[in-house]
Amino acid sequence: MPSRCCLSLVCLLIGLANCARAADRPPNIVYIMSDELAYYELSHMGNERLRTPNIDQMARQGIRFTQALAAAPVCGPLRACMMTGKHMGHCSVRDNPGGTPLRAGEPTIASMLKQRGYATGGFGKWGAGGRGSTGVPEQHGFDDFFGYYDQVHAHSFYPPYLVRNSREVPLPGNDGGRAGETYSHYEIMKQGKAFIRENKDRPFFCYFPVTPPHGMYDIPADDPAVAAYKDDDWFNDPNVSQDAKNYAAMVTMIDNDLRSVLDLLQELNLEDNTIVFFTGDNGGQDRFRSNEHPRGYFGPNKDPKTGVEFRGGKGNLYEGGLRIPYLVRWPGKIKAGRVSDLVFSQVDVFPTLAELTGAEAPEDLDGMSILTELIGAEATGHQQPQHEFLYWEYGPQTAVRMGQWKAIRPKRDGPWALYDLNSDVSETTDVAKQHPGVLAKMIAHAEAAHQPVQPGTFESKELHERDRQAKWGSKGNPGRKSGSNRSAKLNRLTDKNLVPADDMKLVRYSSENTGNEKHAANAVDGNPETIWHSRFDQGVAQPPHELVIDLGATYQIDGFRYLARQDGGWNGAFAEADFTVGDAADSFGEPSAAATFGKVKTAQKADCDAPVRGRYVRVRVFSEVNGKPWASAAEIGVVGNAVKHFSAVGREPSGVGAEMKNQRARALPLKPQETQGENASQR
Repeated sequence: MPSRCCLSLVCLLIGLANCARAADRPPNIVYIMSDELAYYELSHMGNERLRTPNIDQMARQGIRFTQALAAAPVCGPLRACMMTGKHMGHCSVRDNPGGTPLRAGEPTIASMLKQRGYATGGFGKWGAGGRGSTGVPEQHGFDDFFGYYDQVHAHSFYPPYLVRNSREVPLPGNDGGRAGETYSHYEIMKQGKAFIRENKDRPFFCYFPVTPPHGMYDIPADDPAVAAYKDDDWFNDPNVSQDAKNYAAMVTMIDNDLRSVLDLLQELNLEDNTIVFFTGDNGGQDRFRSNEHPRGYFGPNKDPKTGVEFRGGKGNLYEGGLRIPYLVRWPGKIKAGRVSDLVFSQVDVFPTLAELTGAEAPEDLDGMSILTELIGAEATGHQQPQHEFLYWEYGPQTAVRMGQWKAIRPKRDGPWALYDLNSDVSETTDVAKQHPGVLAKMIAHAEAAHQPVQPGTFESKELHERDRQAKWGSKGNPGRKSGSNRSAKLNRLTDKNLVPADDMKLVRYSSENTGNEKHAANAVDGNPETIWHSRFDQGVAQPPHELVIDLGATYQIDGFRYLARQDGGWNGAFAEADFTVGDAADSFGEPSAAATFGKVKTAQKADCDAPVRGRYVRVRVFSEVNGKPWASAAEIGVVGNAVKHFSAVGREPSGVGAEMKNQRARALPLKPQETQGENASQR
């Protein structure tokens, strides 16, 4: 009998010790972010076509936010902003070519939590630094990251390999494109859930930046999510595209994935000590548009109950580009069924997780913690703070949110507009003239928030480019082939003394078309198969179009080269253009060269009258060969020689500075055309 009592006492003490350890242990964190899943693409928001029963249940069991905002309107920057807690005026990644990296040593959510004793895992699409760069996740706090580092790689669900901590993991039976034997998303979810299981006895941060429903719209025909729609009339309608049907199934697949993660937490008895976030990444894109469905077949930015729309979409700074679904669940800590109108952005995730876990966050974060809104002031000991303002910039666009007010400047140096979102969430009525004081304050916030961008660097782009090519594998992109001798027909820039493409970096641009990946950086990437195209899918950007390029060093420049798009089209091909050399990215004088280009697929020249020295080049495009308002380029090249710098011992030869000044003054000005084009008045 005494021995039984002792045994019972030992068991009781062990149980109490385990409870004490559980109470002291900081909560586990699961953060699921579905790529481009839009605000109104959920059935609890009234969408009658898309089925999301598990996401709907999470909304009933936790808190749903109505004014959660993306930190940027596109993939790469928002991920970097969220990971670093910096808004777009301070973040090191502000463009979206697919691999722009974080700087070496930048603190991230993962590095902070790792110092707090967390196991840190990421499973999905990274987007904040390609392989070979300073931005890879394993150098920013992740013990394990499995999936895609580059956004282009992530477009295929059948790539030949995925990446784990910069090492390739082959996927059997795959060669890129839209078919194969191993569905990448299944492997990503499998590895993520294995990470949770392996780290069940310690605090963990499991980050799921999953790709669906973005990318090529492919899903195995036997996935249970496909069967969910088998009796729907629209799903059986032959007039509805297969891609649209696949998109719906992919949304439901993600819904099922959420259920599987929650079931795993319950199985491991971790549910009560795990906070789960479920969200989209940026605002929705009006996919599968038609005359009948001008805002897209699934209406991502249109309230199905009221018909009220968010203006714009992915790629711009109107509400359609920024408003995202955002749900958080934590049984026993977050009151079930709550709906919050708190205005916040993804920049706030970093400080929120710092307060949640008791971790030490950097002092220079731009965000605020929303923990009080999640679990209450009684639990945190303080009231929920509010943002004085929120700030965005992307390409030529700038926006500021201040309470009910939204100020936006769609074009650099263009006029600001002001909207009252309380009465005009569709941003249709500019009230800037009625509230000049409000607008002036918001413009001042914008001016103070911007700092020059300082991105990370690549040691080599070889692996990064390999990942991008893996989208199509050994077959190559079928959309870019026009016969077996395609590569033979592809023109390139071959001039002697071309500034290496690896040394050139895009500093800024007037617009780019993100919807089909015609990014501005494509104009200087050294690959003539990629194209820069000015914006046309979310409102046509008007000329003049502008690129500013950093050559990486000071050059003595003899001229410039332009290579028109190498596919079968001419849309955007330059007609009138000029090139200006400068010593600073924001200060340019008279043009150094100008040309009127023609319908030619080989490289065309715009040479300087005399050599010009400088580090930065501004390219301006005033008209297009077909008289349309667009601009496009396969490649833009600069011909010249790097200027050697002399030490204090060996001074620069006398007279060079004066001679360069004279040469700059003799640079060829933009000549007026004898026949004015339709865009001449905009020059």
